[in-house]
Amino acid sequence: METLARPDQPQLNSRNAGLDARGRRDPVHPGDRLIVALDFPSAEAAMDMADRLQGTCRWFKVGMELYYAAGNAVVARLRERGFEVFLDLKLHDIPNTVAGAVRSVAGVGASLLTVHAAGGERMLRAAVQAASAPGSPKLLAITVLTSMDAAELSAVGVDDTPVAQVLRLAQLAKAAGIDGLVCSPQEVAAVRELMGPNALLVTPGIRPAGAGVGDQSRVATPADAIARGASMLVVGRPITQAADPAKAAAGILDEIRSADQQTS
Repeated sequence: METLARPDQPQLNSRNAGLDARGRRDPVHPGDRLIVALDFPSAEAAMDMADRLQGTCRWFKVGMELYYAAGNAVVARLRERGFEVFLDLKLHDIPNTVAGAVRSVAGVGASLLTVHAAGGERMLRAAVQAASAPGSPKLLAITVLTSMDAAELSAVGVDDTPVAQVLRLAQLAKAAGIDGLVCSPQEVAAVRELMGPNALLVTPGIRPAGAGVGDQSRVATPADAIARGASMLVVGRPITQAADPAKAAAGILDEIRSADQQTS
């Protein structure tokens, strides 16, 4: 079965994922499967958290809140300290605008960049073309936000279940040549079956046992998400709002390691 990787870029295996998006690290290290979301309003707060997790975590997510406050500079600062960056901008506009945005961030050093699959195949293809230059990040297509449930999808005109809509958008992204997908742990098993073993599947909505759900609707524990076929996990508040973020991250890494051992 086809995978989402473009032929001119290395593929990432689902069980090895994590993995530096350029294929440079030990593929079995659990630290390459955890992305910590730096959802902070300033570069100073984000870098303080990165410092607290130095030596424990390798990947950090820069989302819209932090990016709009600090721009490319915070990505550059993280890269200077040796971290890998998942730039989660969820680009969604007309094809020409999205292509321009991809080109604008292509040289900053992020390894992964998100676009919305709901923007349509032409938009996705424009993003893929813009990201074809050497050094560009791999592109991940957002399917259905983990905060949305069936009722919210219906309210915006989507009468299918979340999993049906995710699979529809996954097929669209695959046809456009996108490198990977972002989907909740509730759909990741179905997407893995559809896309095959080498598709890069990044999964937010991760909550350790006993943690609050917050504004998320479709969640799972780290072990469950790995067992279902997730490549990389995105975890924010359970780590960044913990009394000891490094200890909380280490616990999740232990859970990933144990799940990998059981599925290998």
